[in-house]
Amino acid sequence: MEILVILLKLVVLSCVLFVAWKILNWVWFRPRKLEKYLREQGFNGNSYKFLFGDFKEMRTMMQEANSKPIINFSNHIVPRVMPSIHKALTKYGENCFIWFGPRPAVLITDPEIIREILSKSYIFQKPSANPYGKLLARGVANYETNKWAKQRRLINPAFHVEKLKHMLPSFYLSCAEMLSKWEKIVDCDQESRELDVWPYLQTMTSDAISRTAFGSSYEEGRNIFQLQKEQVKLVMKAMGSIYIPGLRFVPTKSNRRMMKIVKEVEASVLGIIDKRVKAMEAGEASSDDLLGLLLESNIKEIKANGNKFGMSLQEVIEECKLFYFAGQETTSGLLVWTMILLAKHQDWQVRARDEVLQVFGGEKPDDIQELNNLKIVTMIFHEVLRLYPPGVMLTRTTGKESTLGNITLPAGVRLMLPTLLLHHEPKIWGEDAQEFKPERFSDGVSKATRGQLSYFPFGWGPRICIGQSFAMLEAKMALAMILQKFSFELSPSYSHAPRTMITLQPQYGAHLVLQKL
Repeated sequence: MEILVILLKLVVLSCVLFVAWKILNWVWFRPRKLEKYLREQGFNGNSYKFLFGDFKEMRTMMQEANSKPIINFSNHIVPRVMPSIHKALTKYGENCFIWFGPRPAVLITDPEIIREILSKSYIFQKPSANPYGKLLARGVANYETNKWAKQRRLINPAFHVEKLKHMLPSFYLSCAEMLSKWEKIVDCDQESRELDVWPYLQTMTSDAISRTAFGSSYEEGRNIFQLQKEQVKLVMKAMGSIYIPGLRFVPTKSNRRMMKIVKEVEASVLGIIDKRVKAMEAGEASSDDLLGLLLESNIKEIKANGNKFGMSLQEVIEECKLFYFAGQETTSGLLVWTMILLAKHQDWQVRARDEVLQVFGGEKPDDIQELNNLKIVTMIFHEVLRLYPPGVMLTRTTGKESTLGNITLPAGVRLMLPTLLLHHEPKIWGEDAQEFKPERFSDGVSKATRGQLSYFPFGWGPRICIGQSFAMLEAKMALAMILQKFSFELSPSYSHAPRTMITLQPQYGAHLVLQKL
C-alpha cells in the first residue's frame, strides 16, 4: 500500500512538473528562442517581456488612438488604425516583429514575398491567434487545407455570374426599403437633412444578405445579424486583453453571453437548414439563394462520391454564419467609405451620378452587364478599397519550416501581411498615395499596380474571397440607386475616425447632409 502511495505521488509530481515545463516553455523558453532566431534572420523588434510581450503597450496605444478623431479630414489613417505597427516600422524599419503575448508576429511588406505566401497552401489562415476569434464565424474547417479545398469546391457554384443574376431583386428590394426611409426623413419641405447613414447601410446589407442567403427565411436571418453584431463587440473586448489558455472557458458574464450567442445563432441556422432540406425533399423549395445552392451542391457531391466528400451539417452551419458575417460587413464598409469620400469629393460624386443616369436614367439599375460596365463607379470603388480596405491586415501561419525570399521561418510563426500599409505605400503608388484619385484605376488594377501584388482588398491567390463579385455587384446597385435619388455632402458634425472592429468602420458614424434630387 505504501509503495502504491509513493508511486501515485510520483505520478502526480511528474504531471505537475510536465505541466509546469509546458507553461514555462510557452511563456519564456520558446519566445526567447524564437526571438534569437528572428534576429539572426535580420528582423528587429522589442525584447520579449514575460507573458505580455508588447501587448500592454499596444493596448495603450490603441486606446489613445481611438480617443480622438483625425483633425482636418485626411486619408493618412495608418497611425490611428494600426498605431503599434506604425511605431514598430518607424523604430525598426520594414523587417520587424511584434509580440502578441508570448508569440511573435513577423511583418511582411515585400509584395513578392506576400505573393509567395498567399500562393502556398501550407501557409494557412487561422481565424485568430486568439481563440475568441472562432466565436464569430470561422470554424477550424475554414483553414485546414483539405477541408477548405472541399468547401471551396462545393460553394463555388453559388457565386457563378448566372446565379448572381437571380440575387439582384433581393439587392434592389433591400436598398429600396432603405431609400424609402431616407425619403421620409428628408421631408419634401426641407432642402436637405443631416443623417448618420452608417446604421442604415448596415441594416440594408444585413437585409440583402438575409434575403440572398436564406430566401424566404430572411426575417429569421435578421435575428442572426443582431446576435453576431453583439458578438463582435464582446469578442473585440475579449481580444483586447492578453490571451491565457483556458480563460474563455471561465464562466464570466461576458463568456457566458458569448457562448449563448453561439448556441442561439447555430440553433437559428440549423432551424433554417432543416426547413429547407425538408422543403427540397418535398420538391417545394427554390435553390436560387445561397443556402439552397450550397445544399444542392452538397447533396449532389454526397450522392456521387460519398459522405466524406461532402460537408457535414456543422460545416454547412459555419458557412452560413460566414456568409452572413462577411457578406454584410464587407459591403456595408465599402458603401459607407464610398459615400464619405464622395461627400468630400463632390466632383467625383457628380461624375459617378452622370454615368449612372446616362446608363440607367431613372429606371431600376438591375442589369448585371450594365452594372459591371460602370467604369467610373468601378474606378471609385477600387480607390475606396485601396484607401479604406475592409480588412486592414491578413494573417497567415507557417504550417512547416518555410523559406520566403532570403529568409527562413520555422513552423508555427505568425505572419502579418499589412494590406493597409501596402495600399498607402508612396514607393508603390507615388507621393500622392494618401490622396483620393480614382483615375489611378482608369486602365484597371494591373496597370495601376504595375503588376506588383500591392492591392489585395479581398485577399489573393487560391484563398481569395469567393464573395467579392457578390459584394461588388451589391455595392454597385446600391450606390447607383443612392445617386439616382440623393446628393450628399459631409456634415459639419462628421468626425473622421476610422477604426477596426473586425472590419474598418467609422467610429462615430457617417453624418452626411442628404438632399433629394
